[in-house]
Amino acid sequence: MQERKITMKAIKYLEEDEIVRRGVSALYKELGPMEARRFLTIQRPLQREDSVQRHRKWQASLNKDEFFKQVMKAHKEQSVKKT
Repeated sequence: MQERKITMKAIKYLEEDEIVRRGVSALYKELGPMEARRFLTIQRPLQREDSVQRHRKWQASLNKDEFFKQVMKAHKEQSVKKT
């Protein structure tokens, strides 16, 4: 059987200013100066939801009794595994 030698390369990340420079350059090259500027200034709605809001929505969707029942069941199962 032939043995295969596996080698790994270190990954070198670009500096942020280089990423921005290359990205803007690619936009200008692909879209032209006017459309690239339009793209860069488009107002985008924030899609990231605040973690507190996300947690409150999750809590509101819970059936409290069922949730506690599941938590207690999992706790008992963990306790049995440890003994």
